[in-house]
Amino acid sequence: MTDTGTLNYRWSQAIIAGFVATGVSRAVISPGSRSTPLALAMLRQSDLVCDVAVDERSAAFFALGIAKANRQPVLLLATSGTAPANWLPAVIEASQSGIPLILISADRPPELQDCGANQTIEQINLFGCHVRASHALGAPDSTFDPAYLHHLAARAFAQATWPYPGPVHINQPFREPLLPTLDVPFGNPPSKIRIHPPTQAPSPEAIKELSEAISGRPGLIVCGQLENSPEFASAVTQLADKLSCPIFAEPLSNLRYGKHSQAQICQRYNRWLTDPAFIPEHRPAWVLRFGAYPVTRHLQALLAAIDGPHALVDPWPRWSDPAQRLTHLLRADPASVCHALTAQPIQPAAATWSAAYKTIDQQTGDDPAAPHIPILLAELPDNCPLFVGNSLAIRQLDSNSGSGEKRLYFYANRGASGIDGNISTTAGIAAIHGRAVALIGDLTCQHDLGGLALLAGHDVVIVAVNNAGGGIFDYLPQAALPEFEIGWRTPQQINFKHAALTFGINHAAADNLETFRSAIRQGIAQGGAHLVELKSLE
Repeated sequence: MTDTGTLNYRWSQAIIAGFVATGVSRAVISPGSRSTPLALAMLRQSDLVCDVAVDERSAAFFALGIAKANRQPVLLLATSGTAPANWLPAVIEASQSGIPLILISADRPPELQDCGANQTIEQINLFGCHVRASHALGAPDSTFDPAYLHHLAARAFAQATWPYPGPVHINQPFREPLLPTLDVPFGNPPSKIRIHPPTQAPSPEAIKELSEAISGRPGLIVCGQLENSPEFASAVTQLADKLSCPIFAEPLSNLRYGKHSQAQICQRYNRWLTDPAFIPEHRPAWVLRFGAYPVTRHLQALLAAIDGPHALVDPWPRWSDPAQRLTHLLRADPASVCHALTAQPIQPAAATWSAAYKTIDQQTGDDPAAPHIPILLAELPDNCPLFVGNSLAIRQLDSNSGSGEKRLYFYANRGASGIDGNISTTAGIAAIHGRAVALIGDLTCQHDLGGLALLAGHDVVIVAVNNAGGGIFDYLPQAALPEFEIGWRTPQQINFKHAALTFGINHAAADNLETFRSAIRQGIAQGGAHLVELKSLE
């Protein structure tokens, strides 16, 4: 008869082998006792790269960053109790952003539930509506069939990747003892299970209807957060050229940098959309959207004011229409839609239409409040990923990114737009790309100081703009309140140099643009982990 510890381990070997058979190659583990059988199976699985992160919240955002960069599910493991509860912010972000994660929480067995047992909470359905599926497994049974666990893993993989990528939760109870008494080698691996989501081609009828609605009329293409896709970049810019149509490309669309045509791309619109004369004289008759809803309020207000056809191309089963203007929804691959529309006999708008937008965009200067951003982007090497924090950082990037032919990959946690876990997410991106740079605020940095522990062994430069608190609130109505300073601006006195040294991170402080440029250049050239603190330039 197999002892309980060995049974737990064999069971864990089977489910992890199932995940590897589907193509999972990365796992993030937070140490704990109850999760021992699964952790041991992961660490001994030669086809699985495992990272260990002590803090569960940091671990979850680290896994999120890995999954953002490689677009494949990542295993996330924690012990019982409050440990998996710390995943919740990252789980929400993954759900909102469409990032595949497979969450495995170890648990006490049924006989230790609801009786005051130590480190025991209700873990089934812990994440509620924020996961694509939830599986509550029983404690390992000596009669189990490994094939069942192989295919359970494949099912969880499929649920995490289609039709809407996101997190899937597996809750796995174990009885003690937790360590195997026998050295159990991995058996023959299960047959590979390859899951191929369907190609979502656009409906010919939908393409014909949309092309007739926009042909010969002045309109806009708006691109929000999108995957890094050279095929889409080429396809959408070709469509814009044919329509003589400007593209409002947010940084996270990954259209502002690359080898594709940029003749129709506008990237300073956040500065000139407040012009009282331009939009009334050049009001679009239609809008075609790709990707997530825009970041900036000025662009959001413009979309809300367009009364004509409002089309959204989104392959995922979600509803993205805060302005309640949607008239056409195409559930299809964005590049395929662009190719199909380009093939239609659509007529362009008058040449003066896109020319007017291009002229005002070129004549508008950068935001003088953020001169560090062009410097940072100029120093980034080709093919470098840049993670951008929420609040003020991403809005300033929107106005100041410029454009160019070198390839930059822009990332952000815009699903729920939180300021938590940004450093940890950057570390995960670096684990895939080989390096990464982050641009965040001082409060965002403070929110994830524990994430600095994950930077060891990675080439990462974290730029923390220290404007002594929540600078975004300076631009909001709360700034007029007498309680503003204590309730919103919340100036901090944290010593980032000491924080960096605590985690063995190189620190550089800059209080002018030249020292900032030098610090960025040195950090990138030297490699390793760096925290560059840019103090207020005011």
